[in-house]
Amino acid sequence: MEKNNKFLLIAFLLLFSGFVGAQVLESPTIEVTKDRTTVSVVWSPVPYARGYRLSYAPFPYVGASSIQTIDMGDATSLSATLWDGASFYVAVTAYDDSASSGFSNIELFFLSAAPVLNPDALPVTGGSWYKPQVSISWQWQLNGEVNSDYPVELYDIDLFDSPATLIQTLKASGKKVICYFSAGSYENFREDQHKFDPVVLGNTLDGWPNEQWLDIRSLAVAEIMINRLDLALQKGCDGVEPDNMDGYLNASGFDLTARDQLAFNKLIANEAHKRSLSVGLKNDLEQIPELIDFYDFSVNEQCHEYDECDALEPFIQAGKPVLNAEYLQKYSADANERDSLCNAANHARFSTLILPLDLDDSFRLSCLGER
Repeated sequence: MEKNNKFLLIAFLLLFSGFVGAQVLESPTIEVTKDRTTVSVVWSPVPYARGYRLSYAPFPYVGASSIQTIDMGDATSLSATLWDGASFYVAVTAYDDSASSGFSNIELFFLSAAPVLNPDALPVTGGSWYKPQVSISWQWQLNGEVNSDYPVELYDIDLFDSPATLIQTLKASGKKVICYFSAGSYENFREDQHKFDPVVLGNTLDGWPNEQWLDIRSLAVAEIMINRLDLALQKGCDGVEPDNMDGYLNASGFDLTARDQLAFNKLIANEAHKRSLSVGLKNDLEQIPELIDFYDFSVNEQCHEYDECDALEPFIQAGKPVLNAEYLQKYSADANERDSLCNAANHARFSTLILPLDLDDSFRLSCLGER
């Protein structure tokens, strides 16, 4: 959950509860479940309570004036059908004739209609989300304990392996946080791996024995990825880096077309933006002209090594950064090679790092010069 919004909301709720009376009642515990655009909130009965009040506020939280309250009487649940993209914080208090309890746990939910894979979809333009600037400084670490000490503006870290406390710590130090997950491949070590039907699992990725290409035409796959975007929202990520977005160019085991890929990549971008999440395009250089309006930045590996950097220029021209990583040993071992790389990267206004392939922070060199 986004730290600043949540802390402001908690502070107001605690202040409000202090005026209601002595907190002699237990605080309820709430559980939120979703089914498309229907949300259900259930809370535990509180001994001696005469009734309950449900408080809600929109996400992003915009201040105390946005908090609304419903007197639920003695009911211990509420179910409501809202709209695609509805997003709210909810909490419950118990009350008797003279006092109110403290607030329950505060939960954030985001409702989504059934996904539609449409290669001709238009970009989501309404809403507000983080939009990084060209030549931004960044750190990319997906393995090992994250080193949070780099004086950079943006961190790109693993969605599943990074606790919300780490994300909050990075944001408290003024950094933006992008959360990585693989959208186009199945990883057999992820906590949601049991959700994938074997029928959507294709060939193993070259060089990655624990990953298989996904059938991105499947709405079930789209649902899982939307759930991952919800997880990014709940953890407080400012944006996401969905990986392996070019299955149609690989031996995936499925007969994927360019239009299949466009439909999937557009869906991921639009669903991220509905959640006020920034989103970066990974891979799929061939479709940048069709996707540039959907994505806020690019995450690229080895465009200098493979002479592909020209394909990324539309991002820079659109005022969107290219976060580039290079892995060749010559760049870390030879100062002249490194200077040549960095001169080219800086001229192109790319944010280029020289990193280990494992992205484990065993070393890091930046063409922008920060340490």
